[in-house]
Amino acid sequence: MQNVIERVINLLIYLLESPVPVTADDVRFTVAGYGEQTDDAFHRMFERDKEVLRRLGIPLERQALDGFEVDFGYRVDPEKYALADPGLTEEERFALSVAARMVRLGGGNAGLEGLNKLGGVERGVGLEPLGADLGAESEILGDLFRAVTERRTIQFRYRDDGRKLRPYGLAHSRGHWYLAGDGSDGPRVFRVDRMADLEVGDEPTAFTRPAGFDIRATMVSQPWDLGSEPKMVAKVRFDPEVAWWAARTLGVSAVDDKPLEVDLPVSNADAFVGWILSFGASAEVVSPDELRAEIRSRVQAAVAGVT
Repeated sequence: MQNVIERVINLLIYLLESPVPVTADDVRFTVAGYGEQTDDAFHRMFERDKEVLRRLGIPLERQALDGFEVDFGYRVDPEKYALADPGLTEEERFALSVAARMVRLGGGNAGLEGLNKLGGVERGVGLEPLGADLGAESEILGDLFRAVTERRTIQFRYRDDGRKLRPYGLAHSRGHWYLAGDGSDGPRVFRVDRMADLEVGDEPTAFTRPAGFDIRATMVSQPWDLGSEPKMVAKVRFDPEVAWWAARTLGVSAVDDKPLEVDLPVSNADAFVGWILSFGASAEVVSPDELRAEIRSRVQAAVAGVT
């Protein structure tokens, strides 16, 4: 599939860049991916690739090379290929420039190059990113999005366990993408960057998404409560100086100048430990012992790294 995509893109570039119509032989001996084929294989391949371009809405034209209309060539008129000017106002272009700078996917700015083609950004507007990175899981996001929208079942490995899932929705939270769906063990949410060996089913509309499913409601839980591992309950004590912030995050009440003690369900130990460590010495996990040991191990590793 990758070779097909590369060949079709090379063909499109050649047709766009050529100032005159090009013949099939020109394509065969100029565009990478065609020259090593036999005559019959080349013609079948070329016909399929032309059809791909036409299905994509690309204005591929067949033009006579002489007045006798014996020989024909092909070209893509750059003027017809280009999108029509949407006629954006200054306010609309400014809003787009802000949006493009706020969104990063996989560490790169999304949209700035396209924005320049629409007229650029306002003078005085910096190009530094303003918002959160949408994560580096972009390699499989396209496949997951297709599985969600076309209702295809998927298989993957998660923490070395094989999983099967009916994917209902994708959401981004706290720097990571999450996939919500229903598996053999009930509704689950998985962090996308921890999924491996993804396989998307061949059959579309293989399941029915529950009526009223809302990915936003699914993601209301805290990050450490999102996962497929069996839950444990962590007892945590927050010192008075940070109790207000912990209470605000957890949606509970705190008493001024008093420590806060809460019991929290934990499915994702990594996310939970990272959050607890953000409070420094002002938060203590009272139980269970395995979480206390994990926190102690993280702290010792950090100290050893500094020294």
